[in-house]
Amino acid sequence: MTKNTPYFIHALSPLHPGVGQGVGGVDLPVAREKATGIPYLPGSSVKGVLRDLARRKWDPAKVTAIFGPDTEHAHEHAGAAYFGDAKLLLLPVRSYKGLFAYATSPFILERFKRESELAGLSELPSLPTAPGSITEACTTGEALVHNSKVYLEDLDFTAKPCGELKAWEDWLAQRLGEEVPLASRLLYLHDDAMSFLLETALEIVTRIRIDERTKTVAQGALWFEENIPTESILYGVLAASSPWNTSPPDDLTGAAEVLEQIEELTGHTLQFGGNATVGRGLSRMILVGVNP
Repeated sequence: MTKNTPYFIHALSPLHPGVGQGVGGVDLPVAREKATGIPYLPGSSVKGVLRDLARRKWDPAKVTAIFGPDTEHAHEHAGAAYFGDAKLLLLPVRSYKGLFAYATSPFILERFKRESELAGLSELPSLPTAPGSITEACTTGEALVHNSKVYLEDLDFTAKPCGELKAWEDWLAQRLGEEVPLASRLLYLHDDAMSFLLETALEIVTRIRIDERTKTVAQGALWFEENIPTESILYGVLAASSPWNTSPPDDLTGAAEVLEQIEELTGHTLQFGGNATVGRGLSRMILVGVNP
């Protein structure tokens, strides 16, 4: 029997799930969904990071049962854990008032609700009424509002109070914990406005390498790198089954035990994506509903 649970990733530093060389003005862009342009962290990256940590903490039999055999023995059986991609849920955007907002949109929140319910969560709040226009922003309070407007980067939106959105802010805050400064910062934007921010509000960093002899930029060593900003919230779905190998460890009797073992690994600060040596990708991972 399979057991599912959503998980969150809270970026504690800029996150770079790279896709190699870009073709536009950004040399090293982040991974994005082809159809929507929404940034994501591949499930294979999540699995790889947790597997590497498990190898340092567990005996080899448990690692193999949960994550599967090494590559040369991959044909023998699958691992008991299945990691879905982590897609952006809340994008932190600089705000004129309140420092920054957590922006989301009807499409993103609707998909999160659908996938969470398929993963077994119940009693999620109802979806808020979508903003009536691209210039409207639904808010949960006055923290981001100045003269009836919300100013994000160089954009201005007409503020519209939304009680339905407050239920989502409370629901998310309860599960993300006090480490996420969500109170009165949740902002519900039109899908078109959100699409624009996903293209323009991610972090672009200029990186260089200095020639040790001349102390100037080395030839060809100037590039632009895109990152998912610090404080971003991503979500995915984690599934587990009973181990497939014929002699799993005694404490792995079923899917619930597999999820409990993985949850133990998430009690540490994890590093996802590239550029670990310059501090990118430090994150918290939270499993929802393993021990509700």
